[in-house]
Amino acid sequence: MGRNERRNRMRGKNWNEGRSRGEQRRFLHAENAEEIAENENAIREFKARENVCPACGKSIVDISEAIADKSTGLPMHFDCVLEKLRASENPRAGQQVAYIGQGRFAVISYANSRDAKNFKIEKVIEWEDRNASISWRGEMADLYSKVK
Repeated sequence: MGRNERRNRMRGKNWNEGRSRGEQRRFLHAENAEEIAENENAIREFKARENVCPACGKSIVDISEAIADKSTGLPMHFDCVLEKLRASENPRAGQQVAYIGQGRFAVISYANSRDAKNFKIEKVIEWEDRNASISWRGEMADLYSKVK
């Protein structure tokens, strides 16, 4: 018995129980051609907007690789944030600044520079506030989400 079968049995019924094959297909493919075209237009409009990095003044080509500016919340090049942090943290020999996820960076030190598996986080830098809602990222997630 597979995992989904067990889960459905625990719930007491199968998700498609009592539905005809046509109803199951409509459930899986709820969007019609008009909704798909509307969504594609919204994605094109979103991509066409010019976002300028507040650090370097250059255009941000791929917004999905951007990170929010700490002070304004506007999209910023990931590399510009990394360079800004390297300049402010001034890592010593055997240390580097790295992204650790969820809008956080860290100063990392290596006991052996050849062994990247063993490291110690010296300092965690909270760049993006986890509780803050970043409007451009939420809009992007809504447009690209396949689950609605």
